[in-house]
Amino acid sequence: MRVLLFFEHQKLIEKSGVGRALEHQKKALSRNGIEFTTDPGDYFDIAHINTVFPGALRMSWRARALGKTVVFHAHSTEEDFRDSFIGSNLVSPLFKLWIKRCYGSADLIITPTPYSKRVLEGYGIKTPIRVVSNGVDLTFFNRAKGDRAAFRKKYGFGDDDKVILSVGLWIERKGILDFAELARQLPEYKFIWFGGANLQTVPTNVRQAVRGKLPNLLFPGYIGREDLRDAYRGCDLFLFPTYEETEGIAVLEALGMNTPVLLRDIPVYRDWLTDGVHVYKGGGAADLRRKIIGITTGRWRDLTQAGYLIAKERAIELVGERLLTAYTEARGIAGVAGRFGSGRGVPGAADR
Repeated sequence: MRVLLFFEHQKLIEKSGVGRALEHQKKALSRNGIEFTTDPGDYFDIAHINTVFPGALRMSWRARALGKTVVFHAHSTEEDFRDSFIGSNLVSPLFKLWIKRCYGSADLIITPTPYSKRVLEGYGIKTPIRVVSNGVDLTFFNRAKGDRAAFRKKYGFGDDDKVILSVGLWIERKGILDFAELARQLPEYKFIWFGGANLQTVPTNVRQAVRGKLPNLLFPGYIGREDLRDAYRGCDLFLFPTYEETEGIAVLEALGMNTPVLLRDIPVYRDWLTDGVHVYKGGGAADLRRKIIGITTGRWRDLTQAGYLIAKERAIELVGERLLTAYTEARGIAGVAGRFGSGRGVPGAADR
């Protein structure tokens, strides 16, 4: 079995969650002895398609025409496309139609969480859907390897400073406006957000938040994996105030680093992260503020050991095993479809 990991425009997506998923899939397959390529010109048995640019659907059609098995990885939904860039809400219904066509062209769909599976089923997609986490590399995101002192020295934080960390694109959906508001309300804390975006593509309120002059709020931009590991080790709390996700790789990384985690209480986390057991969850900015204080002052109990076990269940090595199971199932589905002459997802005469 040889798998094509298909990602279009890798330079464009490399700093996004989808770009990180590519690296995770490479490691997951390598550590399980599964042969793969990223070159569509190479031989492959299974096309594992991860992006939703126009070439992705063409790749799906081409693979099926060659008699190959097609697996589409549903990293994106209409819900997490909204509240991202200027005009995203206006075109989100069209985006939904497009991804339905892409995902529906496959023999099998993989998506990271039970929540995202339910969202896709709500679209009326009939293709079988299996849940496989994006995973986390616990050989790298390991607290013992993080350098707290280096992180604090680099960004000018003292040993006694209470540092609140977040990671993600500079978009409203990620909760960046709430993050900035919390920094304003808690001047005694230090807030730092790693990630970025082209500020010309985001609404004015997001640009203002990033360009603001709060002395306790930093937006350094993108950083490398080693620096990010140091940040998880060196902060006092990982705050993820996002309003919508299909999973959130940064959450798994923080859990793997035994970093205290505070999430917004949204549906994607209700199946596998329990408030007060694995992580803490909050609602609006006022609730998040109260919980930041409770967690960082030690008034509330440490949940990091239980949180680490959640990350351990989603280790890259286990993800590779689950991908192999999904590939095997997809090949069986493709074989049945072939015997009964199914042409699902293959363009008709009008599409050629």
